[in-house]
Amino acid sequence: MTDLNPANLGHVNAWVFDMDDTLYPREQGLMRLVQARINAFVVEAVGLAPEEAAVMQRQFLDEHGTTLAGLMANYAVDTDRFLQEVHDVPLDSVEPNPRLAERLKALPGQCFVFTNGARDYAHRVLDRIGISDCFAGVFAIEDGDLTPKPNPATFRRMLERFDIQSHRAAFFEDTPKNLEPAKALGMTTVLIGDGHGKPLGDHIDIIAPDLLDFLSDLNLKDAA
Repeated sequence: MTDLNPANLGHVNAWVFDMDDTLYPREQGLMRLVQARINAFVVEAVGLAPEEAAVMQRQFLDEHGTTLAGLMANYAVDTDRFLQEVHDVPLDSVEPNPRLAERLKALPGQCFVFTNGARDYAHRVLDRIGISDCFAGVFAIEDGDLTPKPNPATFRRMLERFDIQSHRAAFFEDTPKNLEPAKALGMTTVLIGDGHGKPLGDHIDIIAPDLLDFLSDLNLKDAA
């Protein structure tokens, strides 16, 4: 891992961001609402008690990247219904962030969103934060045919979709294991936050406690 150093990002012209708990602070609590909806769906779909469903949900998340991918591998589920129900959460806790919009627009090159969330939900969240017009594209779970990060094939599809050169791209993400394929493909990797207590490693180039603070400290005016 490297220290915060603008020189490490002077080559970047494609800025790829995870969305949940990355483009807004984890403390705003949106993912807790989504997780509660996911748990309720698992309780109904699989017939488990809430406590057992929560254990299964965490296991699927660790093993498959998303609860939905785990459900698809083990059960017959209505994927459209899952995406609609679990993402139909109020966004009141998410705060508009005009300073973040300014920093994203100041980055050289283009910005993109790469999320395991549903497409409509992603656009709702970006609109709520006030940063929709900062991005040249959004790659949601539907764009990867429901195959989530950290699957390397989904990373390659995202890069191809937006014609991104991986060695000139930086990927910002709050989940350490989702940075592994990015690093393997040649992207510069930036962990936002503390990694949720998960193991870190050499696949993480930079650790930044807060995205806005990190971007505010960057000085890339002379970047190519």
